[in-house]
Amino acid sequence: MDSKCVQFFQNKTILVTGVPGFLAKVFVEKILRVQPDVNRLYLLLRSTDNVSAMERFRTEVLEKDLFRVLRNDLGDANLKDLVLEKVVPIPGDISVVNLGLKDSYLLQHMWNEIEVIVNVAATTNFDERYDVGLSINTFGPLNVLNFAKKCVKGQLLLHVSTAYVCGEKSGILPEKTFKMGETLNANGKLVIETEMELMKQRLKELQKQECSEEEIAQSMKDLGMSRAKLHGWPNTYVFTKSMGEMLLGSHRENLPLVIIRPTMITSTFSEPFPGWIEGLRTIDSVIVAYGKGRLKCFLADSNSVLDLIPVDMVANAMFMAVAIHAGKSGSQNVYHVGSSCKNPITFGQLHDLAARYFTKSPLVGRDGSPIIVSKGTILSTMAQFSFYMTLRYKLPLQMLRLINIVYPWWNGNKYKDIDRKIKLAMRLVDLYRPYVLFKGIFDDMNTEGMRLKRHDINKEIYGSLEFDPKSIDWEDYITNIHIPGLITYVLKN
Repeated sequence: MDSKCVQFFQNKTILVTGVPGFLAKVFVEKILRVQPDVNRLYLLLRSTDNVSAMERFRTEVLEKDLFRVLRNDLGDANLKDLVLEKVVPIPGDISVVNLGLKDSYLLQHMWNEIEVIVNVAATTNFDERYDVGLSINTFGPLNVLNFAKKCVKGQLLLHVSTAYVCGEKSGILPEKTFKMGETLNANGKLVIETEMELMKQRLKELQKQECSEEEIAQSMKDLGMSRAKLHGWPNTYVFTKSMGEMLLGSHRENLPLVIIRPTMITSTFSEPFPGWIEGLRTIDSVIVAYGKGRLKCFLADSNSVLDLIPVDMVANAMFMAVAIHAGKSGSQNVYHVGSSCKNPITFGQLHDLAARYFTKSPLVGRDGSPIIVSKGTILSTMAQFSFYMTLRYKLPLQMLRLINIVYPWWNGNKYKDIDRKIKLAMRLVDLYRPYVLFKGIFDDMNTEGMRLKRHDINKEIYGSLEFDPKSIDWEDYITNIHIPGLITYVLKN
């Protein structure tokens, strides 16, 4: 793909937040690879000063294997020159007004120059502290929007959310915006400012009681989960992301706004090469634990659709959305970027593919011997899973406790560690339950319309911006691309 393929980005000045996150760095690599004639890329990173921001960019972005195609094409020296000319890493924080930028000259320069703002910054912990979730996922986007409004050449704000803001709804889920104050269960009206006040009040009470940092953190997590469930969302992450969308829709005025809602993001499908991934994404922890022989039981419905989408397809959809909607005053568009509507894969299919892969190519244990995996037990309800855990762990645990009572001289304290592990396992299962038992299908009518526009437009301009899930052969992708990518880039084998 030559430099003409995305002409829209030529000479454009773009701000990207959320660097060095997984999706953000794939998006940045794409720009530098296909459109090196971009005017400037401002990248917002959490760091203390310009020097540490540049160091984070170098070590956590540029030196990653993701950039090897660009490095091979240009050579180290030319890539370094390109970065020095085009990329400006800046220390900042979306949870602060003006993104935490203190240099007034730099601020004014950015407001005069930036045309497109891409907000990828977020905290993705399902049970994040409520104060942290509100500051980053809810009011963070509002801070980015207010910054974007001050950009005199501003043409578009693209905000990355998540498809799972729908909560636990079933059926066909449309690409529609939230109304301010909307809840998922009609349990009263959601007032975002009240949520912030409740959080602050609780935090003040905890500090007044001189609680430890650990106690405060746990209390903030509990508060987030309880407020989310009160209004119909399963966890703090999707609740705070939903409120962030509400604030953007309510305060956008005439600034064009695009909200991209990806599903479960996985390794690259083809660009810059297949299989690159960083860290364990949502479903990957299950795949790896199974491959290591540590997971023999799954809470899941074999027939439930897992909505997986490769990260480069999400980046390509973002590219296309920017080019189509920039400059269209007053417009607001929502795009689901996933696979469940056009090319679904079920949990049962994924499990079979993983079992086949690790049977043929087992991981190696610490003793150097291959780890033998067997087909796991798939349980489709929480009741079945709890019963399984009782039989497997809790009954032996109760026996240990009984022995400890009858024979107090016996060192039975080990049961405490087992107890903690059981509680942790049940907590994690409860967090992931809404996704492994999910019954929704994400309609992607808007995204399909965007894909059709891509085919209608001169291919010399848009090249092969592939984000059509129908092009994915799941068996080939999972067994020849995704799992090998996990092993290479996450397990480092």
